[in-house]
Amino acid sequence: MRENRNKKRKWLWIVLSIIGLLVLGTGGYAFYLYKTASDTVAKIQEDIGRDVSEKRPEAVAFKDKDPISVLLLGVDERKGDRGRSDSLILLTVNPNKKSMNMVSIPRDTRTEIIGKGKEDKINHAYAFGGTEMAINTVENFLDVPVDYFVKVNMESFKDIVDAVGGVEVNNTLEFTQDGKTFNKGSISLDGESALSYTRMRYEDPRGDFGRQDRQRQIIQAVIAKGANISSLTKFGEMFKVVENNVKTNLDMNEMWSIQENYKDARNSMEQFQIKGKGDMIGGVYYYIVPEEERTGLSNQLKEHLELEPSTASTN
Repeated sequence: MRENRNKKRKWLWIVLSIIGLLVLGTGGYAFYLYKTASDTVAKIQEDIGRDVSEKRPEAVAFKDKDPISVLLLGVDERKGDRGRSDSLILLTVNPNKKSMNMVSIPRDTRTEIIGKGKEDKINHAYAFGGTEMAINTVENFLDVPVDYFVKVNMESFKDIVDAVGGVEVNNTLEFTQDGKTFNKGSISLDGESALSYTRMRYEDPRGDFGRQDRQRQIIQAVIAKGANISSLTKFGEMFKVVENNVKTNLDMNEMWSIQENYKDARNSMEQFQIKGKGDMIGGVYYYIVPEEERTGLSNQLKEHLELEPSTASTN
């Protein structure tokens, strides 16, 4: 059971990335089904009690192509329990540079939990105070605004790939994973096989770097496939996946504006890793991020968001 949960955590960021990016990738076609899309978006709304982040001097103007940030939040919700966030990924989207940045925040990162008055693992913020506390804690940790969020049920990865009718990727290394053999060259993957394809690490001489390349392949393939779907049936499947697995504060008009003004940003995506090391504090394992690393990453994100850089620590 523990092994299965660990695997889910490793690969959840793929689910999050795809769900968030489908807003950019499929919008131009999906909104021909405006009524269905409107009904779906209305059902997945979650209010976090604010309109604009305190870390923004003024509200985002889509028509001016202001860069935006989106927190992709993966949650493991249990019956009768809010659960915890198993993955936190911040996307910054700059339509002027036609690029996106992706930062995966280790779930064990030790930081101040905003609203709780103590330091703890960053993924505990959701357990303590839900989406609002998780967002406020991420904002404080990275010292950047979180304009929007997309919260995803961690079980939905296979459904997402299947909803776009599967994907094709170019495999550069023959290997076997979960009883499936993946040959070199162009291969077709359904949801289950795509999950296995992204899991393999130990047979790859590049180790985790090879695995990350395969993860990017799947994300890019889903975006490309979603952007070219014209089947009403497939759109219906995608809407159902979203309705059953997603919550967001993006409304219909905002999604439309993102599709209209930001879609070219999906063509270039850069990933950042937060460097740190594990340590035991009071018998509990934490991931410790040095202040210079946190500040450096914060300034990179601010530059991408076209905001003023930090001049002093906020943590």
